[in-house]
Amino acid sequence: MTELKLRTLLITGSNRGIGFEFVQKFVNMQNPPQKIFATCRDPDAQQSQELKKLSEKHPNVTVIQLDTTDPVSVKASVAEVEKHLNGQGLDLLINNAGILTQNTLETQTPKDMMHVYNVNVVGPMLVTQAYYPLLKRSGIDSSGKSSIVTISSVLGSIQDLSSLLTRLPVISYRCSKAALNMLSRCHAECYKQDGIISIALHPGWVQTDMGGDEAPLSKETSVGGMMKIITSLNEKHSGTFVDWEGKTIPW
Repeated sequence: MTELKLRTLLITGSNRGIGFEFVQKFVNMQNPPQKIFATCRDPDAQQSQELKKLSEKHPNVTVIQLDTTDPVSVKASVAEVEKHLNGQGLDLLINNAGILTQNTLETQTPKDMMHVYNVNVVGPMLVTQAYYPLLKRSGIDSSGKSSIVTISSVLGSIQDLSSLLTRLPVISYRCSKAALNMLSRCHAECYKQDGIISIALHPGWVQTDMGGDEAPLSKETSVGGMMKIITSLNEKHSGTFVDWEGKTIPW
């Protein structure tokens, strides 16, 4: 089986939290990728300044404006990325951008459900559609494989609702992640002939703006674990749903 060779990659939602930690981890690899496309909705925002500073120190990091829910923005980002690739394909796409809102079955509104679904499911769908030709180019050339990594959540598991449902109902988030898992499986099945691997990863409960201070995992620990999985990806991993330690999560 051929493992993934990381020369070029793109990360959505990379200006903070897990996304920014991914950028830092890739930059500090022993043999870092040639091109790291770090995307975010507003590169000029205050919360994006650390990412911009990082890109100024590392010439292989390019900050790209990308609103994953806006087809025009997605298309423009592809055109910008292609300028830097100079004919290369994209080895890795990490669909990381996502949101969570605190709603129960009683307080959940149609507007909130559609907003969360749009960011957490439609966004990754649009981005993957747009970057599919570049992933396919990498998947069939001499590198042998390319990969789509979707940052999901155990809260999207239909089988494993557990007692956390009463503590963390987050209904729109749960529903969106369950749908996102199906999207990841569809990518695995439909793109395997193109040499594209697709896997859904649960990062754990992480200390980020979304996870909060009470979360048990640091960003460094979570992303460090996921990096081990990503850098060893091969065909057998495609279509699976695992956590940051590599443990299988029931759909």
